[in-house]
Amino acid sequence: MAPRLLLLVAAASLLSSGCATISDTVDKINPFAKSAVKMTPLASFSPTVTARSLWSASAGKAGDYVFVPAVVGNAVFVAGRDGTISRLEDGKTVWKIATGQTLSAGVGADNRLVVVGTPKGEVLAYAAADGKALWQARVSSEVLAAPTVGENGVAVRSGDNRVFLLDAGDGGRKWAYQRATPTLSIRGAGSPVFADQFLFVGFPGGRLVALSLQNGAPVWEGPVAQPKGATELDRVADVVAPPVVEGRQICAVAFQGKVACFDMGQGGALVWSRELSSATGLALDGRYLFVTDDKGAVHALDRLTGSSLWKQDKLLNRRVSGPAVLRGLIAVADGEGFVHFLSREDGSFAGRLKTDGTPVRSSVQLLGSNFLVQTAGGDVSVIEAQ
Repeated sequence: MAPRLLLLVAAASLLSSGCATISDTVDKINPFAKSAVKMTPLASFSPTVTARSLWSASAGKAGDYVFVPAVVGNAVFVAGRDGTISRLEDGKTVWKIATGQTLSAGVGADNRLVVVGTPKGEVLAYAAADGKALWQARVSSEVLAAPTVGENGVAVRSGDNRVFLLDAGDGGRKWAYQRATPTLSIRGAGSPVFADQFLFVGFPGGRLVALSLQNGAPVWEGPVAQPKGATELDRVADVVAPPVVEGRQICAVAFQGKVACFDMGQGGALVWSRELSSATGLALDGRYLFVTDDKGAVHALDRLTGSSLWKQDKLLNRRVSGPAVLRGLIAVADGEGFVHFLSREDGSFAGRLKTDGTPVRSSVQLLGSNFLVQTAGGDVSVIEAQ
């Protein structure tokens, strides 16, 4: 076995020690743990919005992986573990291809390319217009985060926490970045983000790093969290979810760490930080920063100061996804396939809709004036809430 063990791989041997601290920590971040705490029953409420599915389609099951639909205009690109990739428009399949390989991550897309990753570290690119195979590249290990497609190339994060920038035309490697990381880290990571002439990536050890697009050199790094604790598992403080950007501000959150915002115009100067643990995601909307914590509570924070505005804690232990914000509503989904709509102003429940009953592991997405989710069972749903 490779010397660097990923957290959920190492868990099996570590649990045999009978240490309560280790067991609690692993179960907290492992949604498949048999000893995971029971989901909080859903409370009844009086809906203030009507939520309905406008259309749904099948992307193929995710297995143990996480797939995120990519939105480009009115097109939705989806993929499943079985190797299928589809382009959907208004619920209709424009094209569907079989890659002939097991997929582990996707989808990254723009109006030219559709890109996915495999457990063997292969990066596969197809034409957005018709699904024609364009090129194939290889990175150092399995790809667990959806590649990011931008004007400067295709950014890929491999499972060993290396970052690659590939040429969008032929998949040639422009550069690769590697840094020392802790012995244990969470298996899975957020996609890189292009912003402000940099490529931003969150790493184990609680660091958000801005990489030069020209050569991959680190330009600045922000301390989102500082590892602490008595055991290796206690000291896991990984920036797992992708950072979010609005204006000059970029914000990130770490598991067993903090949520923090930085000023990109001031060389990554820390604006504020506060204790909050999350591995699922966050969203920005005007003066608000919304975060789902590792227990399933949804928080609204002041984007400029970090002060708490409200907290919705009636979804505890429901394996709640990262949020999306639209027209005064916060949408999150859970481990039973429910999509919950909260008021942006006070966090109260406004509506709810059930999908196929399987977990939604990726953050809720936006498609025009509607919400978009993909479940582990492969259901892709566009939801109107008004």
